[in-house]
Amino acid sequence: MKVGFVLPMAEDAARGAPPPWREIRGLAVDAEAAGFDSVWVFDHLLFRRGDTPETRETAGIWEAWTLMAALAEATTRVELGAVVLATPFRNPAVLAKMAATLDEVSDGRLILGLGAGWHEPEFAAFGIPFDHLASRFEEALAIIAPLLREGRVDFRGTFYAAPDCELRPRGPRPAGPPIMVGASKPRMLRLTAAHADSWNTAWLGTPAKLAERRAGLEAACAEVGRDPASLEVTVGVTVGYPDLWPEERRADEIDPERVLVGSPAEIAAGLRSYAEAGVGHAICMADPPSATSLGRLADALALYRGQDAG
Repeated sequence: MKVGFVLPMAEDAARGAPPPWREIRGLAVDAEAAGFDSVWVFDHLLFRRGDTPETRETAGIWEAWTLMAALAEATTRVELGAVVLATPFRNPAVLAKMAATLDEVSDGRLILGLGAGWHEPEFAAFGIPFDHLASRFEEALAIIAPLLREGRVDFRGTFYAAPDCELRPRGPRPAGPPIMVGASKPRMLRLTAAHADSWNTAWLGTPAKLAERRAGLEAACAEVGRDPASLEVTVGVTVGYPDLWPEERRADEIDPERVLVGSPAEIAAGLRSYAEAGVGHAICMADPPSATSLGRLADALALYRGQDAG
């Protein structure tokens, strides 16, 4: 099983600002040196809670694709991905073009994670339509997948069009980068089963709820006539370090189904449980995301792989 690390890129309460690029880059380089298989970013434009300017809480975040392009140059081995790109943020044909180019820059290390989006306030703030998200995603996928895999598409839909579109040049991989779809509801699961190379579900602690979520995917595979074994399962895993949390957070209320906690040996055992469940890629989000957390997670990774933690 591959193991990835999610990089911090958003504001947090303690810092009051997102991490600077030099810090994000340093963590990516350190994750690569520690043996992680991949590094990941989130794709958001802002986070906002509250209905009025007086009660509203807003947190900022760096733009995902720009960071991924920079990470492609900063690293040499790890795969690069987003969990997951919101397709409404970018024209789908242009996104396919961007993906082919980034796959070239990274020498074939891109995993193209895609989703429909979910956080309505960022859509509203940036003037992006929030209606018919699944239908918009279906049309976006109908453009992106054939462009990357075959180099051409002729599509005219309700929300998007790519008439007689051709992807030139194609990038380093004949079939383009693998497409990973984050999905949980029946329609999105059917689209995943029909078009994706891998499926992502998140965020979990232990694998207790994985079988239930996977059952929906397997039902979707049966519906479209696909062997579930041909679709890689990837899981976003939250790894918590309560001793690094601020005092106001209640470590005694941790839900193990949502947060994986413990010593490096216990975290390694958690990773093994995902591998034994048939997961192909565990994408670990450290809480809090920091150099200290990365070091501890690297110790767990070494134990998971049968090495001595250093």
